[in-house]
Amino acid sequence: MRKVLFLCMTLLLAFPVTAFAADEPTNAMLQIAIDSVWVMIAAILVIFMQAGFALLEAGSTRMKNAGHVAGKTILTFGICALAFWAFGFGLTFGDGGAWNKLIGFGGFFYDGTAEQAAAAYPSLAGSDVPGSIKFLFQTAFVGVALSIAWGGFAERAKLSVYFIFGLLFTVVIYPFVAHWIWGGGWLADHGKQDFAGSTVVHLQGATAALAATLLLKPRLGKYNKDGKPNLIPGHNQVLSVLGVIILWIGWFGFNPGSTLSAFNDGFFGFIAMNTNLAAAAGGVAALLVSWLYFGKADIPSMLNGVLAALVAITASCAFVEPWAAFVIGLVAGTLTFFTAQWFEKAGVDDPVFAFSVHGIAGVWGSLSTGFFAAPRLVEMTGVGKEGLFYGGGFHQLGVQAMGVAVSFVFVFVLAYAILWVMKKTMGLRVTEEEEIMGLDISEHGSYGYPEQLKKSGNETVAL
Repeated sequence: MRKVLFLCMTLLLAFPVTAFAADEPTNAMLQIAIDSVWVMIAAILVIFMQAGFALLEAGSTRMKNAGHVAGKTILTFGICALAFWAFGFGLTFGDGGAWNKLIGFGGFFYDGTAEQAAAAYPSLAGSDVPGSIKFLFQTAFVGVALSIAWGGFAERAKLSVYFIFGLLFTVVIYPFVAHWIWGGGWLADHGKQDFAGSTVVHLQGATAALAATLLLKPRLGKYNKDGKPNLIPGHNQVLSVLGVIILWIGWFGFNPGSTLSAFNDGFFGFIAMNTNLAAAAGGVAALLVSWLYFGKADIPSMLNGVLAALVAITASCAFVEPWAAFVIGLVAGTLTFFTAQWFEKAGVDDPVFAFSVHGIAGVWGSLSTGFFAAPRLVEMTGVGKEGLFYGGGFHQLGVQAMGVAVSFVFVFVLAYAILWVMKKTMGLRVTEEEEIMGLDISEHGSYGYPEQLKKSGNETVAL
């Protein structure tokens, strides 16, 4: 009986092979299929980072705002996805013409066909992955940039602000810098190295967060009359830790996925290794520095160190050797800790340290290739030149610095102007009463933790 069953199973397994032997795929078809599946998986990993942001930000803010902070992640990713499909994708990767290196134009309302992709998005022609998968992957990236920006709005911005600024960031701000570097724009012509987006994604999002933080002003009770900051701890470090773990995992879609290929002698695995080394170094460094500084090992500082290192290695992961990835992560974790302390003392109330983690680390990561870009990896990627420590002189460092400076100034001025107009016309911030009450109840009518909150007179307070 066993022999009969074994024979039947063998025939069933063999049948597709014999029946479709004439349609056996070619190596080229197999490569496209493998690359497409890999980029699709990477896109899903990057989209799943939204879960990490939701947990990290909710855990890092107060209980009375937890539902709002987590819920707006879904809302804003939805707004971002629709706006990027309609206009943002075409502005970022569309053909601007030989005379125009500032912005793309064309391919709006992408229909998912290969014909439109080939005609409208020449900067994406280097990969045979279907255009619809590339679109999904790039949508995930702009969604991350927008999630970073929201860190500067936390616990005091009106819900309506998320609708309007989310739309404008996706269509008016993000596409310019993304086109300059990834869409065949003028910084790409100069050889700007930003493999997965330390500048395009993280610095843009962090700069918008900084503009919002400055215009919204500090949260109630953050500073005393003498300007000394008070600690406003997040309500759940466990959620924050889980959020960072999810983000760390998601980064293996972010960086290795930017190869747009798995059929490349395992190069995506090399990038994953660099990414992991940097993250580990950043987290350990930040924890040790906080221990020396505070006399206690601070968990939020460690989490920020991990994220800062991941941000920094995002630009350089394909251009540097593993030893350099370790150094980049180590420096990023340390820099983020000290800049976070400085900004807080300077009166900048950045609830989740978005600018320190994503901005300062984004700057360092973007500059790092100017120091550490290895000749063999530069030749492999075909972008820019080797770094200073490999005898390349200051050329690549200068290109990186120019890209960082121009991108920061452009995004900050535009984001500040948009938010300033919004502040004067519709207002950015909830009332003092609503802020004290908490945005869960004032904006949504229910609490994220209803059993943990009670009414005390006219105020709602956390138990």
